[in-house]
Amino acid sequence: MTQPIPATLPAPAQTTLTAWHAMLESGNMDALDPLFADDVVFRSPVAHTAYPGRAATTLVLRTVNTVFEDFRYHRSFATDDGASVVLEFSANVSGKVLKGIDMIRFNADGKIVEFAQVVLNRDVLSCFSSDQQRCFIQLDVSVWLGRQPREPVPDFVIH
Repeated sequence: MTQPIPATLPAPAQTTLTAWHAMLESGNMDALDPLFADDVVFRSPVAHTAYPGRAATTLVLRTVNTVFEDFRYHRSFATDDGASVVLEFSANVSGKVLKGIDMIRFNADGKIVEFAQVVLNRDVLSCFSSDQQRCFIQLDVSVWLGRQPREPVPDFVIH
């Protein structure tokens, strides 16, 4: 799953990306929060609004981690200034192959300030369970109202 970290990334961003890959390989997302800047923004292919802040970003990525099966990165690209990477991935969702990219931007301290996920075959998004869809809807409503997201809906468990 782990791809070489692009050499053009500054050392702090390399450290963050290495930690991100290690979490995905282990399946343990407990150390997710420190990777993000306080003002991080997550952009999702299933939401109409970006999710601002650590709490929302952490919740979304934990949720996505429970949905994607056999997640694997294939290639990575870095911008010339070393501030951003694009990671090409594939995963299975309810037996269908999902292809996409993660676009990640870092600040000078190596913290993630923007995480955008782009799905190349959007038809797979319909495979999300109704509980998972309700979780994203709840996040959308919280963002729209300018509130921090609450815990996920009670019958939706995040591992």
